[in-house]
Amino acid sequence: MSSVCVSLPLPAKTPLKPININPNFKPPNFDDNLIHLANTAQIHKAMHLITTHQHKLTPDLNTYSTLLKSCIRTRNFDLGKLLHNNLISSGLVFDDHVIMLNSLITLYSKSGDLVTAKCLFDSVGDRRDLVSWSAIISGFAHNGMERESVCMFVDMIKSGERPNQFCFSGVIHACCSRGNVDVGLGIFGFVIKTGYFEADLCVGCALIDLFAKGLSDMKLARVVFDRMPERNAVTWTLMITRYAQMGFSGDALELFLSMVENGFVADRFTFSSVISGCAELGWLDVGKQLHSLVVKSGLSTDVCVGCSLLDMYAKSGGSLIDSRNVFNRMSEQNIMSWTAMITGYVLSGGFDREAIEMYIKMIESRVLPNEITFSSLLKACGNLADTKAGEQIYSNAVKLGFSSVNCVGNSLVSMYARSGSIEDAQKAFEILFEKNLISYNILVDAYAKNLNSDEAFDIFNQIEDTEIGVDAFTYASLLSGAASVGAVGKGEQLHARLLKSGFESNQFIRNALISMYSKCGNIVAAYQVFDDMEDRNVISWTSIITGFAKHGLAKRAREMFEQMLLAGVKPNDVTYVAVLSACSHAGLMDEGWKHFNNMYKEHGINPKMEHYACIVDLLGRLGYLESAVQFIESMPYTADPLVWRTLLGACHVHRNTEIGKYAAEMILKQDPSDPAAHVLLSNLYASKSQWDHVTEIRKGMKQRNVVKEVGCSWIETGNTVHKFYVGDTSHPQARDIYGQLDQLAVKIKKLGYIPDTNFVLHNVVEEQKEQYLFQHSEKIAVAFGLISTAKPKPIRIFKNLRICGDCHTAMKYISLATGRDIVVRDSNRFHHFVDGSCSCNEYW
Repeated sequence: MSSVCVSLPLPAKTPLKPININPNFKPPNFDDNLIHLANTAQIHKAMHLITTHQHKLTPDLNTYSTLLKSCIRTRNFDLGKLLHNNLISSGLVFDDHVIMLNSLITLYSKSGDLVTAKCLFDSVGDRRDLVSWSAIISGFAHNGMERESVCMFVDMIKSGERPNQFCFSGVIHACCSRGNVDVGLGIFGFVIKTGYFEADLCVGCALIDLFAKGLSDMKLARVVFDRMPERNAVTWTLMITRYAQMGFSGDALELFLSMVENGFVADRFTFSSVISGCAELGWLDVGKQLHSLVVKSGLSTDVCVGCSLLDMYAKSGGSLIDSRNVFNRMSEQNIMSWTAMITGYVLSGGFDREAIEMYIKMIESRVLPNEITFSSLLKACGNLADTKAGEQIYSNAVKLGFSSVNCVGNSLVSMYARSGSIEDAQKAFEILFEKNLISYNILVDAYAKNLNSDEAFDIFNQIEDTEIGVDAFTYASLLSGAASVGAVGKGEQLHARLLKSGFESNQFIRNALISMYSKCGNIVAAYQVFDDMEDRNVISWTSIITGFAKHGLAKRAREMFEQMLLAGVKPNDVTYVAVLSACSHAGLMDEGWKHFNNMYKEHGINPKMEHYACIVDLLGRLGYLESAVQFIESMPYTADPLVWRTLLGACHVHRNTEIGKYAAEMILKQDPSDPAAHVLLSNLYASKSQWDHVTEIRKGMKQRNVVKEVGCSWIETGNTVHKFYVGDTSHPQARDIYGQLDQLAVKIKKLGYIPDTNFVLHNVVEEQKEQYLFQHSEKIAVAFGLISTAKPKPIRIFKNLRICGDCHTAMKYISLATGRDIVVRDSNRFHHFVDGSCSCNEYW
């Protein structure tokens, strides 16, 4: 029988287990003994008995067939292949033994050897029955050969065979891939006509997958589930799992409750799916209840369930102590559990060092990481801006052969980008084995966040030159890049392209547009985008509230917050930062305290450091500096530098050196190299003409190698961003700019402007101080704006630091003298200068 004589050596990694059998033993009924061993899943013992007596006794074909079925049932495929070799060596002729051939087809199909399975199938010829067809159809379907499976099903129909439930299940599984969905729908009609839908659970489960995975239509999948005349625990679990995988976590949890109410027992797969659903929804309390059920069900040590619990605690804001306890209680800690724990540390934020330490312990435990492990670790290194550790980890990924895996390569690009090493990110991008849209998006986002919008747009053009195509994230990153530098012209061009591409209606994109227009100084356009939205989420509301707050429109911000609550949208912690910021900028003490207290009372949001900083800012702006100190010291946890910097900034405004010095000390105690603390304290002393202290601070900064952020301003004209520094003369139009400045100085002085030399923080003579004032970057930028843009277009200027008091006064007079609207975005907020007044009402 040459067509089926496939000689297969026993794989080296599956040795026979040693069995204590007397070699001289002559069983009275050899075949009966073998069949008994096969039926009791003692297949290794049966094989040992055969090899021991292979020169004296040979099983008959029925016994071989039973042994093969036992190998298939217990998934001992390598032993089954050894048995096939033994059968060939025995000399028994089995050309006409269809049951034997079907068992062999099934064995090779399930083991993934479809070449041998097809060879055996072809050898059966006209003697093929439904078992032969279903084995080969299912084999192709479950081994990534969906088209071949469908073709075999069609051949079966042409041969006159009527499919059974196994044939239907196999071919429907093959039709779950996108290319075969239409065929699947045709087979669905065939199933209904033949009555197999009502008769078999496997067919019903396959149809659920057809609609869920093939068409992404969970409504139709649910219709199939609801109409199944009989359901078991496997069916319930399948439907719950598909809900969770397709993003319908709430439906998965509801169905789980129905499953329990109907008396079905959840298994490890059911629990894994619903716990993952809780992770996606952030339902920590529900997740903890499920954890209790897991313990009661005796599955608390299961690795699969444990990994889902780890992920749930990490994503839902749970305690990492809980995650670690779950990890420690697992019966075995494999690659999945180690990776889940490492990823949990990274996702929780602020535990990136712990993630790396966990990786070291993993290696010491002789568990080899996979691509997901490396991807998470590189993200941790990016969060820490630790490129040295990242490079060491990546070298291990290279040694283990994961450097060519997309997620690892992309994570390396992201690690460099997040660390500010854009050149290294570009190099890592260029050596990627395969560049996909994620790769391009990471680089676009990196350039956008590092204020390199031109480079971000260059990458965007590269994507369009490929066949990859852009997605919503690409556009959102570009909009973010335009917003970061205030390039409203580029933002408007993107908006126009979005309208053509069809992405404009995307909620994610709409939110990015609101943020872009708001940050570029066009709050009217931002509100127009918001107002046109049909479906708004918490990000949409928070973005427009933040926009109004930053533009000094505190009343509008508070009104939008009330509308948000009336619309039934629950605010998050970022929303409250925006609301408290609006109250702070408007000096609304009572309302600010009300919202701060209502955060937890009404919405269960625990105040974070940013919320405490808002209250300190509110107290500081109003001059209640002692109260601000008392508030900080009453906080439930140690105030970080952000809170103390906020107080120090208020001390500079109110020129309180005593409290300012204390705030600076508290900052430097936590971070001795904090440049903002040194600069703010130095400026505070300079404003009081305490030059000895200024000199001492600057000397200390030099000794510690602390570099202050250089102040600069920029303006976009003609789709080009022009950047200016103090006393900048490098611009090609410098002569015209300074000529315009001289003219402005004359005009605004006639209107009553008096230079405030208190804002010159250098120990020089009075005349030189006035000269310094007119060399501030924002004044240079506005002069350039006046000579390069025409009425009625507003002049929009962006500054990386807080606008100084003298420049603020000068801008009011310039707007009055020129009749131009001037918008300045500094590090704190927007200032709209119109006809000699500012939207901040002198409160910034």
